[in-house]
Amino acid sequence: MSTEVRFVKNKKSEIPGFIIERTAKRMKQFYQKMLKEADTGITVDQWIILQTIHKDNGLSQYEIANQTFKDAPTVTRIIDLLVNKELIERVADTSDRRKFNICLTNKGEQKIEEVLPIVMDFRKTGWKGINLEDLNHMMRTLNAIFDNLEE
Repeated sequence: MSTEVRFVKNKKSEIPGFIIERTAKRMKQFYQKMLKEADTGITVDQWIILQTIHKDNGLSQYEIANQTFKDAPTVTRIIDLLVNKELIERVADTSDRRKFNICLTNKGEQKIEEVLPIVMDFRKTGWKGINLEDLNHMMRTLNAIFDNLEE
């Protein structure tokens, strides 16, 4: 059985890659709007970094970049902003003086607690009308595409 996908129609709205890109952009825009309306003082990209550090406190900037699929300069810029907001701090690595570990501050922990309900509302809105089986199928499919394109 061939896994080749052919598209008879040539409408952008029927091309899977376009649908994925369009949906990702809409999700980010909607989520950013929710964060702004709640006056959280952070962006979606800042939340992604905060959440990553919250899940695994003490990561290096390199590890954060790998886990969030963001380039190093972008991660450095976001970390600088979050340090200025006193949500995270750079802590010298005890085994390598050239390396810093990124840790949440108490204020950062409070920000996580503040934003988590917004995350839950976002998911509730975004996944409305989608049953768990369909959601799991979508995640398996997107993960398969991601794995197929591994460098």
